[in-house]
Parts: sequence; structure tokens; C-alpha cells
Amino acid sequence: MSTSPSRELETFANPQPGRDYRIQFDCPEFTCLCPLTGQPDFAHFEFEYIPDLSCLETKSLKLYLWSYRNEGAFHEAVTNQILDDLVSACQPRWMKVTGRFFVRGGITPTIIVEHRAHASEEA
Repeated sequence: MSTSPSRELETFANPQPGRDYRIQFDCPEFTCLCPLTGQPDFAHFEFEYIPDLSCLETKSLKLYLWSYRNEGAFHEAVTNQILDDLVSACQPRWMKVTGRFFVRGGITPTIIVEHRAHASEEA
């Protein structure tokens, strides 16, 4: 496995696909760039999901998040893109991504996005 930034998310087989259980990741060192000023934006991301057939591999998640370090992105856009990419990789039953961006100009934005599998997807 690589030790440089990568957008490739790896998964592994869920060891208990018949059971609902939650997996949580706490990632306090996210960095991207403000698309308007080019200055760094820092955030604390939290991920929580109920896996279906596969689980996210932790190191690939770390390298994936690292890949945003030099990319300009609005908080809302990057948080939604991360959710879309994680859902695409592991197709969870449910997932929530919370991005708590650090204060900038006296404002501290928190972006929360969720995914729920539709009943037809679970069959």
C-alpha cells in the first residue's frame, strides 16, 4: 500500500454482514485550501457508518484525506464529496460525515451530511 496521498479507497469484507453495528473514525487533522485565498483550512472530521458487505480500510482513508491538503475546496463541497466517495467505496447501510472546520473570520462552520441506503439497495 502507498504512503503518499491517494484518492483510492480500499475496503475489506465485513466480518459480520448480518448484524448492524457502527464504525466510527475520528480524524482531527484534515487540511484543504480556501478556494478564494489559497490559505489553509483546517478541520476535524468524524465518520460514522453501518457497514453492509464491506468496511473501509483505515490507512487508505488516511491517505485519501491527505490528498485534499493542496486542493482548494469550499467546506460544503469537500464534505459532500468525501461522503460521496466513501459511500461509493463501501456502499454502507448508513453513513454520517461531520466536518468541524476551525474558526476563520470569527465563524466556525460545521457541515453534517448523511447517506441512507434505500430499501431496494438492501435487498
